[in-house]
Amino acid sequence: MTVSLPLVLVLGVIAWGAVKFLGVRLWVVGVTALFGFYLSQTFLAPAIDSGTRTGVDVVNRTNQP
Repeated sequence: MTVSLPLVLVLGVIAWGAVKFLGVRLWVVGVTALFGFYLSQTFLAPAIDSGTRTGVDVVNRTNQP
């Protein structure tokens, strides 16, 4: 069985858990999200995208022979 979840959903659940259970302040989550939006407009965006895709590919290949 294959389950496909968008990365943004997984990150959203992690952020919600951090606010709910770890006591992270909501403004910290907001500042981090804004930092991510601004970072996506820099020269580092292709490297981050490539690294994220590679990481997801590694995780997805763990169940295949």
